Amino acid sequence: MDFFTALNVLSLSRFQFAMTTLFHFLYVPLSIGFALIVAIMETTYAITKKDIYLKMTRFWSKFFLLSFAVGVVTGIIQEFQFGMNWSNYSRFMGDIFGAPLAIEALLAFFLESTLLGVWLFTWGKFKPIVHASFMWITWFGSTLSAFWILAANSFMQHPTGFMINRQTGHVRLTNFWSVLGNPQLWYEFPHVIFGAFTTAAVVVAGLAAFGLLLKQNHDFHVKSMKIGLSVALISSVLALGAGDLQTRYLIHEQPMKFAATEAIYKNTKSPASWTAFALIDTKDHRVNNSVEIPYMLSLLSYHRLTGAVKGMNQTNKE
Repeated sequence: MDFFTALNVLSLSRFQFAMTTLFHFLYVPLSIGFALIVAIMETTYAITKKDIYLKMTRFWSKFFLLSFAVGVVTGIIQEFQFGMNWSNYSRFMGDIFGAPLAIEALLAFFLESTLLGVWLFTWGKFKPIVHASFMWITWFGSTLSAFWILAANSFMQHPTGFMINRQTGHVRLTNFWSVLGNPQLWYEFPHVIFGAFTTAAVVVAGLAAFGLLLKQNHDFHVKSMKIGLSVALISSVLALGAGDLQTRYLIHEQPMKFAATEAIYKNTKSPASWTAFALIDTKDHRVNNSVEIPYMLSLLSYHRLTGAVKGMNQTNKE
């Protein structure tokens, strides 16, 4: 295999991994959010005994099952791609990076998938409230699964509880509880989870609104929209709060990431303006034709109308 063929294969494999990750991170948050909404609908049916909520549960569970299936398939492919595309990284970091992934598969995913199977094939065999509890456990398992995945991701962002073995040159885990107590994890996890709830809730509300627009089954779609909008309202407020905490944490712990997120190459003045739109010149490291909102970046970053933000150029030098 010549050099250019190898380069094309590598580029293609990375593109495939990017597409796998894109679909995985789209459908997995959807499945987490749909599990919550389906659990709420079935619990409402168990309490009120109204058949409309049973119909809603059965209908929206189809979306949950579809997103769950796609999430599983893309997740399995992603596991192989870690080893194929980033084999050196997997060997170097595998003792730590692999541990949360293994726990996620053996504990959280098995709990989630087993209880989902029990829920799916036991309609009419248990009391409604007992059957609804199976979906609640499924939702808990999916949330726990996200926790372990984000524990691995948080270690990549902010390594804790490790040492480098001088003989093998590989990273070794020295303190498992330090990995779980990683501050990056506890800022990242609630932001992702509440974002997942919001995503599925907005999808439910949007599809229900479309059903109303087509004048189909008015009561069904109105009740679905109410549940979707209620979950979206609560989870979006919580996601905003969690995102704000995570952003303020990143300013101090990962200033390069924050500067890249906001497309800041040079240090800003105080107060700092937030760039709503810009054409970014990555070659010359500058921003062209930007639309800026005065004071907003200082307000978002420090909760006050003053304060400068360090740019990528300065951060890179440091």
